[in-house]
Amino acid sequence: MSMTTPVTVDICICTFRRPQLAETVRSLDAMTVPDGVSVRLIIADNDVTPSAGDLVRRLQTQSRYAILFRHAPARNISIARNACLDAATGDFAAFIDDDETASPGWLGALLAKAEGADAVLGPAQAAYEPGAPSWMRRGDFHSTRPVWVNGEIRTGYTCNVLLRRASPLIAQRRFALSLGRSGGEDTDYFTALTEAGGRIAYAEDAVVGDPVPASRASFAWLMKRRFRMGQTHGRVVLGAPKGPALVRQVALAAGKAGACFAAAAAVAWSAPRRNRLALRGIMHAGVVSGLLGVREITQYGDIDAAEGKADAA
Repeated sequence: MSMTTPVTVDICICTFRRPQLAETVRSLDAMTVPDGVSVRLIIADNDVTPSAGDLVRRLQTQSRYAILFRHAPARNISIARNACLDAATGDFAAFIDDDETASPGWLGALLAKAEGADAVLGPAQAAYEPGAPSWMRRGDFHSTRPVWVNGEIRTGYTCNVLLRRASPLIAQRRFALSLGRSGGEDTDYFTALTEAGGRIAYAEDAVVGDPVPASRASFAWLMKRRFRMGQTHGRVVLGAPKGPALVRQVALAAGKAGACFAAAAAVAWSAPRRNRLALRGIMHAGVVSGLLGVREITQYGDIDAAEGKADAA
C-alpha cells in the first residue's frame, strides 16, 4: 500500500515498569511501513519516577524511528494516554500496549481501513505460555476483538487502535482521569466518540500479539477482569440510571447473570463453554455493581501491573 499524499503517524506506547517495551519497539522496527508514511514513536512513562528512562534512551539509539519520551506520572493510565495525545502531531495517532508485538503489516492494515473512519481497531491475539490451562487455550479467553451491535462498533479499546487526529470528534477528546486507575477509560472514550456520531472501523489483518503471562492465565484473573468490565458498562455505558429505570436495569442484569450461571451449570462437562458462560454471568453481576454505584476495582498503579496483572479493556 502506498499513500498518494504524505502521511505522518505517531505510535503511542504507555508504559509502567515493563522491560517487554523493548520487544514492542523491536517489532515496530521490523514492521513494513507503507510508501509515503513516516512514523514517530511516543513513549509515556506512567511511573512516579521515570523508571523507563534508561531503557528508552537505549532504544532511541537503536530504533529506525525518532522516539519522543514523556514522563507522565503517576500510576494513572489516563494521564499517560493523554500525554501521548497532547504530544502527537501526526495525521494519525496509534496505540499499542507495552507488552504487545506488532505484526509486519500492522500499520498498513490499519491505514487501509481509515478512510471515512474516526478510529480503526485491530485484533489483539493472545499468545499463551506452555503452562496455561488447556480450556483457556481452546476457548481463547484473552484475545481482544470489537463487539458488533446491529452491524456497528459502539465502543473500543486502546491495545490496538488508530485515531484520525484531524477529526473534530478526536482532536480535543481525552481519557477520563477518574477511570485511570480502575480501567474502563477506553470504553468511556470510545463510547462517547460513537455517541457523538463517530465511526469506528475494523481492520482484521492489523494483528498485534498479546502475551499472556502466568499471572493472567487463571480463572480468578479473568473473573476479576470481567467483573470490572461489567462495572464500567453499568456506570459508563448505561449512564447510571435513576429511579424506575435503575430498578429495571438492575433486574435485567441480575436476570442475565442468573441465566448465565444456570447455563454454565448445564454444560459443566465442557470447561471452555462452562467457564465462558460463568464469566459472562460475572460480567452481568459487575453491571449490577456498577449500576448501584459500587466503586470499581483499582487495577493500575500497583507493582503487580508490571507483571501483567493489570489490564485495560
